[in-house]
Amino acid sequence: MPPFQSSLATERGWVDPHALPKYADAAHVAGNAPADAKQLTLNTLGAYGVGAADCFAHAVGRQIRITEMDVNVDRKGDRREVVVVAEVQVTKEMLNGAGLVHGGCLCYLIDNCAAFPLVALGVMQKTNGVGVTQALNVLFHAPASLQTCMRITSTSVTLGGRIMTSRCEVADKASGRMIASALLGKMQPKL
Repeated sequence: MPPFQSSLATERGWVDPHALPKYADAAHVAGNAPADAKQLTLNTLGAYGVGAADCFAHAVGRQIRITEMDVNVDRKGDRREVVVVAEVQVTKEMLNGAGLVHGGCLCYLIDNCAAFPLVALGVMQKTNGVGVTQALNVLFHAPASLQTCMRITSTSVTLGGRIMTSRCEVADKASGRMIASALLGKMQPKL
């Protein structure tokens, strides 16, 4: 079997967010992040998180709405942190037989949403923040049922040459009750 090759791979990284087709309109995303970081993050969501109608979890990925993207700079001005807030309204496609969001579905949502601040930070630092998931550590705190609006807040932790990390919290938007929390590790694969 020949090795996997992406048509979007470049010398600068596995995926170039600038090469992805436009997905959604970043004008609706609040926050102080640059407009191009917002749009390229949406494009990455569309290409990899949602994909075509026959792709894995397409119906679930389409429910992700990025609502806010902020850049925080430390007091010295030498470290940037990106915080991305997304919302997902629970639909029937996300439920297990008990009528609750399936843990695998929640992991899929976290994997996508926790990557958003890394993509945005990569755009701002002119490096690639897309990568592939290396590790995902998820703690489940409480179930979510049909019609729950989940607020998913993801924050960049590190963005190095090959390794990047972010953290993520999923809460019930109405009550603030914590549903899950996670730490995501990603890496740039060697081409």
